Amino acid sequence: MLHTDTRETTECGEYEAAAATTTAPAVPAAPAAPAAGHELFFQRCLWCGTPAYRRSFCRACGSTGFRRERSAGAGAVVRRTGHAPHHTWFVAMDEGFNLLCQVTGTEPVVVGIGARVRVVRTAAPVGQGLPVVELTHPATSPERWW
Repeated sequence: MLHTDTRETTECGEYEAAAATTTAPAVPAAPAAPAAGHELFFQRCLWCGTPAYRRSFCRACGSTGFRRERSAGAGAVVRRTGHAPHHTWFVAMDEGFNLLCQVTGTEPVVVGIGARVRVVRTAAPVGQGLPVVELTHPATSPERWW
């Protein structure tokens, strides 16, 4: 979102003089942000609150108004899609949206329906590629996809 400065200065330079004479209060240091590429952002509809990932309109109400929110990055594997070499899966994120992603760090036969995953790398800002997740808790044997 574009952030603009709305302060205006007068012809006499009153703004610069006031800024030079006042001191800003000490602000505590902000906690360290997660490393770039590990943050996953999603959209939440302004009208109905439905979460979505990279949508141009809400699938529930059709609205085009969204608020951007940060995801915790945790979810559960829902189903497999594509061929084994691509290793792509649908993941239901804890915030309520579904994500098509690639699982890394394990063989496809180890990943099961219901396995818990977390985001390792998000997709590029322009939208190339898929987010990458890794297993945090494997599914039990009756939940596996085969």
